[in-house]
Amino acid sequence: MNKLNSTQLIIENNIALIKICREKQLNALNQAVLDELSLVLNDVQINSSVKAVIITGQGEKSFVAGADIKEFQNFSKEEGRLLAQNGQHNVFDKIENFSKPVIAAINGYALGGGLELALSCHIRVASENAKLGFPECSLGLIPGYGGTQRLGQIVGKGFAFEMILTGKMIDVNRAQNIGLVNQISQLESLIEDAKKIAKSCIKNSPKALSAAIKCINKSFYTDGYELEIKEFSELFENDEFKEGVLAFLEKRRPNF
Repeated sequence: MNKLNSTQLIIENNIALIKICREKQLNALNQAVLDELSLVLNDVQINSSVKAVIITGQGEKSFVAGADIKEFQNFSKEEGRLLAQNGQHNVFDKIENFSKPVIAAINGYALGGGLELALSCHIRVASENAKLGFPECSLGLIPGYGGTQRLGQIVGKGFAFEMILTGKMIDVNRAQNIGLVNQISQLESLIEDAKKIAKSCIKNSPKALSAAIKCINKSFYTDGYELEIKEFSELFENDEFKEGVLAFLEKRRPNF
């Protein structure tokens, strides 16, 4: 077992379990978590004993309940651009294009950046208490880690518009109905169920799995990710973003 400040890595039976460990913050993503995830993913990628990966959150309430808003509330446009660009390149794109199957075990809230993390994984298993959503527009932002691109690829354009434009959370049953999650599990058996899927994958040829991941991803290739980074960063210099974040921190409705 390898424990860093914010993540934990356990490798067992050719499966790497990566756990985000900020339970008191509902495992919210900050720069430290993203940096650690990037390093752990690099290590797992070159570890020949690892054939599949599971990503989950610590505790029973949250997979990842979004990004740490306090960390970027005063960012400039350029800082916002780097936030999205580096996060996508170092973590989210890396997961999507990982040569080994990556499974998200969603144990509770998967919101904003947390849902983007789950979307970047190849397969999603969610516990019965899971809630998923993109609240970014209520903050005067848009998803900046590939969410505007990957959500529509998985659930279709109509459901992607609905989830992002309304910002409403959906429960796990709705998520499965629209294809957002592959399987629903009881919370206590979530990791074991994810491991069963991982074991089914790693019975197959590693080179074939890697080729299949490449080919499936290529079928959805667009330049929309660059547009998302551009639009995300420009919103940081908008008064509605400042009001949205302030309202969130003050626990009130924003006045747009």
